[in-house]
Amino acid sequence: MFDYGHFKFENKQECLDTAIRYWNPDKTLFWQKAGIDLVIGRREGYCLYDMDGRRLIDLHLNGGTFNFGHRHPELIETLKGALDYFDIGNHWFPSVARAALSEALIKATPGMKYAIFGAGGAEAVDIAIKSARYATKRRKIVSIIKGYHGHGGLSVATGDERFSKIFLADQPDVFFHVPFNDIGAMEQALKSGDIAALIMETIPATYGFPLPNEGYLAACKALCEKYGALYIADEVQTGLMRCGELWGWQTYGIQPDIMVTAKGLSGGLYPISACLVNERAGGWLNEDGAAHISTSGGAELGCVVGHKVLEMLLRPETIANVHAVSAFFHEMMAEMMRRHGDIFTGVRQRGVILGLEFNHPEGAVYASRALYEHGIWAIFSSLDKRVLQWKPGVLLSHAMCEEIIDRFDAAMPRARELIRAATK
Repeated sequence: MFDYGHFKFENKQECLDTAIRYWNPDKTLFWQKAGIDLVIGRREGYCLYDMDGRRLIDLHLNGGTFNFGHRHPELIETLKGALDYFDIGNHWFPSVARAALSEALIKATPGMKYAIFGAGGAEAVDIAIKSARYATKRRKIVSIIKGYHGHGGLSVATGDERFSKIFLADQPDVFFHVPFNDIGAMEQALKSGDIAALIMETIPATYGFPLPNEGYLAACKALCEKYGALYIADEVQTGLMRCGELWGWQTYGIQPDIMVTAKGLSGGLYPISACLVNERAGGWLNEDGAAHISTSGGAELGCVVGHKVLEMLLRPETIANVHAVSAFFHEMMAEMMRRHGDIFTGVRQRGVILGLEFNHPEGAVYASRALYEHGIWAIFSSLDKRVLQWKPGVLLSHAMCEEIIDRFDAAMPRARELIRAATK
């Protein structure tokens, strides 16, 4: 019997059956068919525990949501303390929590003027697009083929057709997609002069973290300036120190007009996202501050947690640890390629963002399963299943980094076996 106080299950299978019947049949069955029967129970630090008790080191982090690990004690205490005073709050009125977090975000982010809050990344992207349209008085949006910016009303249309067509949300006359790292195609899309904004993840996560070519992002920004479009940096997965600085775009020396952050800003405890805008893009806040309303956006409890998250990220010891973890995996993944180069063929890395390339069209799916069997949870890229998303946490200890590599090394023979079976 698994008794969680408010609900009970006799065993894991009962939970899975209930999920299939009442929650999401396709997603639940997908993982079972992939050989991954995970139902997360206890979670602590960078470890997940299956409800049956099996331990997994989490290198998925739910897209960076658990940047500091699960249930970080300092963040838990922050949230508990906030509950003595705050709740969601009322979006209509000034708030000490929203004022404090917006000030902290803007002071930490060069070039930005205002912070506008949402409950999740898709809402923040919707706000970004609306702000760009307000500033430019244009409607059309350019994004990257195989990009991903969430599932909101506007954001879903900027991403891959897998997510938009099923809901009839694709709008090819308004949302245009160009290949990543193709500056000629980018200029062709922007030169029409009627584009409101280009939105790009600094490193496209769901596409497998392909790295921008030298000078590509700067060239994109220059084209935006040339043709009157705004540049929106989606930092949901590349921000919050994951590239080695607070925001990924800072490591590439560019200045966006608008940027969005989410996931890790919540500390994995209370949902919150933010769209940061420069003075031009935020002009609507002076004209009609109620033009965008979000009851849960900028929930005061989330603001208190987000404020602590930002403070923790900017500590010198956190920054030093990010660099140490980055250097460790840079060195050790090169060694793993030397040992397992027949199947593991490439590494894409920027800070603690890594995409691990395998030489089979679905090689990362098999690697993910092999790693799961060896005590590590890392997910393959939805839009390029050759690539495994590898996302070490910013506070990982050296001992856990070494354990991760040992388990990776031990899992590769099983990954090799699965890949070879799939090619027969």
